[in-house]
Amino acid sequence: MDVAFDPWSPEFVADPYPAYAELRATGRAHWYAPTRQWLIPHYEDVSALLRDRRLGRTYTHRFTHEEFGREAPDAAHEPFHTLNDHGLLDLEGADHTRIRRLVSKAFTPRTVENLVPTVRRLAAGLVGGLVERGGGDLLAEVAEPLPVAVIAEMLGIPEGEEERGRLRPWSAAICGMFELNPSEETARQAVRASIEFSDYLRELIERRRKSPGDDLISGLIGVEDLTEQEMISTCVLLLNAGHEATVNTTVNGWWTLLREGVLPDPEKLSTAVEELLRYDTPLQMFERWVLDDIEVGGQVIPRGSEVALLFGSANRDPARFGPTADVLDLTRVDNPHITFGAGIHYCLGAPLARVELSAVFAELLHRAPSLRLAAEPVWKPGYVIRGVDELLVEL
Repeated sequence: MDVAFDPWSPEFVADPYPAYAELRATGRAHWYAPTRQWLIPHYEDVSALLRDRRLGRTYTHRFTHEEFGREAPDAAHEPFHTLNDHGLLDLEGADHTRIRRLVSKAFTPRTVENLVPTVRRLAAGLVGGLVERGGGDLLAEVAEPLPVAVIAEMLGIPEGEEERGRLRPWSAAICGMFELNPSEETARQAVRASIEFSDYLRELIERRRKSPGDDLISGLIGVEDLTEQEMISTCVLLLNAGHEATVNTTVNGWWTLLREGVLPDPEKLSTAVEELLRYDTPLQMFERWVLDDIEVGGQVIPRGSEVALLFGSANRDPARFGPTADVLDLTRVDNPHITFGAGIHYCLGAPLARVELSAVFAELLHRAPSLRLAAEPVWKPGYVIRGVDELLVEL
């Protein structure tokens, strides 16, 4: 394949969209040897495969590693895989249905609506601090603390730097394993974080057994259909998935706005947030195992293969979003982006993420309308979860 798809190149990570356009122009399924995956760049195909039950996030509910033609994970990485494999994101079949049913109670419309005042209060405090200081790092001072604090409150993790301050580093280390071909050092960090985070949650669960509160962990304790490992894995997933998209959409979104020299209409903020989610997708790729042979564009993709569904490409596909697919249009109404996925793995926390994004954008537009870039940001090396190291701004 001669297309300039290179997820380890800083230049590609900074702007993958020209390579996506070339992928879409040259086919519907591309074999990418460095990761042994089939790249799927078109909106229609990505959307359909997200809903196709011949694919799965895991294959172990149907096959052994040997039957599927894959090697078992390195035994040294077992703590990470135990944590990850019992989480909602990587479960299939009856286990996925059972746990999603239990966890979805924390994300009902009423529950999310009840969180709105808390989210707005937290956003106002964080943005207010940034304004008082005359600027700073929008990533570290606003974008990261908000969703982490919201998830911590939902889970019942006590306030204070000692406990909540460890959540983001743990999450970052674990999420490193979702990048393509992670290094052994990345794996070691993920294993260490998996052990520490799991041990912390076991201790917190024990505290909540003795002294229950009005939080998700207390609510899940004693649920007969849920093992302690599944509870721990679910809590970790809620933190990881519950803030990565919000953090990167906030920061990438503001960089886009500052670079383009436009600001959303506060009266149409929800429409603008959807466009920012589409225009610079925080999760660029989502992977699936092929459980039964499929065909994409005349290409047979056999059982045992892995497909890489390119969300960033799909969300810029002119076949779905028209000739302005590569244009930021903060008034775009027809906007069925797939940033939150589709099918049975559709993001449970999408309504909460939208509340958080609307709150932080509203506060910044109200309190810091003169916000401007203080330094050109540098992209982190990760491609799958794509964001910048910092976003220095001033007023």
